[in-house]
Amino acid sequence: MTPRRFDVAQRRARLGVRHHLAPGARAPHAEDVAAGVVAIHSTDPSSVVVGTWARLADRTATAAELERALYEERTLLRLLAMRRTMFVVDRAVAPIVHAACSLTVAARERAKLLKLLEEAGIGGRRRAAWLAKAEAALLEALASGDELTAVQLADADARLGTEIVLAPGRAYEARVRVASRVLTVLAAEGRVVRTRPRGGWASTQFRWAALPAWAGAPLEELEPARADAALALRWLCAYGPASPEDLQWWTGWPAARTRRALDQDAVTACTLEDGAPGVVAADDLDDVDADPWVALLPALDATPMGWKRRGFYLGEHAERVFDANGNVGPTVWCDGRIVGGWARPPGSGELAFTLLEDVGAEARAAIAAEAAALAPRLGDARLAPRARGYSPVERELLGR
Repeated sequence: MTPRRFDVAQRRARLGVRHHLAPGARAPHAEDVAAGVVAIHSTDPSSVVVGTWARLADRTATAAELERALYEERTLLRLLAMRRTMFVVDRAVAPIVHAACSLTVAARERAKLLKLLEEAGIGGRRRAAWLAKAEAALLEALASGDELTAVQLADADARLGTEIVLAPGRAYEARVRVASRVLTVLAAEGRVVRTRPRGGWASTQFRWAALPAWAGAPLEELEPARADAALALRWLCAYGPASPEDLQWWTGWPAARTRRALDQDAVTACTLEDGAPGVVAADDLDDVDADPWVALLPALDATPMGWKRRGFYLGEHAERVFDANGNVGPTVWCDGRIVGGWARPPGSGELAFTLLEDVGAEARAAIAAEAAALAPRLGDARLAPRARGYSPVERELLGR
């Protein structure tokens, strides 16, 4: 049987529907948004909120909808997972992501921390035991149920307050306390979790809690191969059809692990718009229809960061909307493709956007309406880059 061929129009239609961006497909709740994109990119806290707004049926929703799911009902969790990146995931997906990606990250982060301790002369030959005592002290500090910041945890024990130097002698040399690195390891291992920020919804200063207490139970332990297959299928249902290289990039898996995860009856071969071989869920071969739509997505949004091969939605605009390290800035979308970028100039209550191609008067008016509706919802939130650089479009809009 000849594999199904998917053209650009069909891939864009699926993106609009599966990612809750087309009007008729918008989500009722934040949990549905997370499930729709599998995992919400959470390196920049503001992108979680703004990206969720773009996908909700309630066009006036505030940050309270996401805060309900994250901090009150706790149906969403922040996990350190794919590519050592922080994501927000639905509770049902959390054990899958944890077993398929987080545990690999945890092993690497533990080895890196032990190497740092060795280079700093901390712990001597008993570095592993020294680290275990530091971890125990951190978990004991959280045992009361209090949510504590990294600074408070560093003050809880002398080991946690020990300073280590990162990148010594380089321009970006930094001194950090052991507590921050221990939190990274324990977060990847599923033992602690980021909870409420100290400030508003765009704040990067988080409190921490023991994950089993915060979530009501430890994460279910899944066999890694089973988790890999489940995650691959979920990703395909949200991002497919796609190339195996896309899944490999998104998960951070080696090629062989990616092939094993895709080697299941629920996945079948297909052909992509450029003739390249692809994969798709075996029961997902029918066409999908999407109403016309526009959207303003934030920097590091899950959708533009969902594939390695981005031509079908990016066209010739990569150098304009991505920074030098491959991180996407705020983007303007029309019917499944990136057509421009946006920013909020300092001191302005309005959003500025620029289009990189002609979308027609009707779509341009819809984009302007989206910008006008989003601007007041941002309040005084700071949207400047933290974990990325400015994209060229942003620089132009901000006059930098």
